[in-house]
Amino acid sequence: MRELLKKFENRQPEIVFEWSDSETEAEGWLVIDSLRGGAAGGDTRMKKGLEKKEVIQLAKNTAIKYTISGPPIGGAKAGINFDPHDPRKDAVLDRWFKVVSPILKSYFGTSAGIHIHENKELIPHTENYGLWHPQEGVVNGHYKSKEPQKIRKIGQLRQGLAKIIENPDYYPAGASKYRVSDMITGFGLAAAVKHYYKLWGGSPKGKKAIIQGWGNVGAAAAYFLAKEGVQIVGILSLEGAIIDQNGLNESDITQLFLSKEKNKLASEKRIPFEEGNEKIWNLSADLFIPAAKSRLVDKEKLEKLMAGGVKLIVSGANFPFAENDIFMGPVSTLADDNLSLIPDFIANVGISRLAAYLMSEKVVFTDEALFQDVSQTIYKALKKCHQMHPEKNQIAQTGLEIALEQLA
Repeated sequence: MRELLKKFENRQPEIVFEWSDSETEAEGWLVIDSLRGGAAGGDTRMKKGLEKKEVIQLAKNTAIKYTISGPPIGGAKAGINFDPHDPRKDAVLDRWFKVVSPILKSYFGTSAGIHIHENKELIPHTENYGLWHPQEGVVNGHYKSKEPQKIRKIGQLRQGLAKIIENPDYYPAGASKYRVSDMITGFGLAAAVKHYYKLWGGSPKGKKAIIQGWGNVGAAAAYFLAKEGVQIVGILSLEGAIIDQNGLNESDITQLFLSKEKNKLASEKRIPFEEGNEKIWNLSADLFIPAAKSRLVDKEKLEKLMAGGVKLIVSGANFPFAENDIFMGPVSTLADDNLSLIPDFIANVGISRLAAYLMSEKVVFTDEALFQDVSQTIYKALKKCHQMHPEKNQIAQTGLEIALEQLA
């Protein structure tokens, strides 16, 4: 596996498109690791301080993810180094999508990443430059759809990604107008926990969990975990932390979910970030869900989690561990060798799998069909890992080996 991994990491991306904005300091990169299957996919994000190296790493991670979620295409990522809170953001995005629209039309499909709003920014800007949908490049490049088929697939993408959840099993009571795409990635993390215990033994009920991050992914994961009987003992977000060693139940988490303020943690029980960041890593817990930014969990934090009893980590963040390696650096290897580590390319496939399903031939537009397709995809990936390596450790390395063999 290490030889395959080294070869994959060192392989140069097939396409690196570089852009410097003519009117601001913004710069951007569109990295296509490969055009496997005639197309590539990955989100578009904006972040101050973003570097080309990070975009290349994320494109390679997306390539691995597509071996799980489908369709069988190459990995890609688009990133813009610019302050997303700058009032010139919209104009920067307009100029960016103007220059990349021919690629988006031909063989690159994208979605809304960090600091990009799908309905308010991504879709309006891509439509301005003649795209029927941000995933049109996959429809054209991979499926090579003729006009009637193309119209149907684009219509399915539009309908499914914008679908409002109707089934109360998939959103908190009291919430309104949540889309499937808002909840499905967090749902996938909770499904990974559920399937882990089914395959490796045990039950999520009564387990204690720590959640890092309270955006769409972290909050939804906490909600679905609480529905399975998991007690949330700690939540850490940039706004602060909530710590309750007795565990927050489904009712408590639902209330926290509904009280979010622009995807930020809001509660009278919230303590300052500095205090929470000192305390949360020393909590007693069974599982840990990193669902915040990349590269935040260092060796010291990991060792504290292990000392507190954590046996399972399910990654909601891309590259949650603080290390320079793209895959399986010293911190993630330490976790994988000593714990059960479900990597992000298995657990965090919700949106990728949803898009793949919506481009398939037989789509059922019910909440149950859309959510359970993601659940089954994650289950199949974990089952392959279990069949190849039934021990509770080295799940990430096993999953990576399976994926690399497909790409090789």
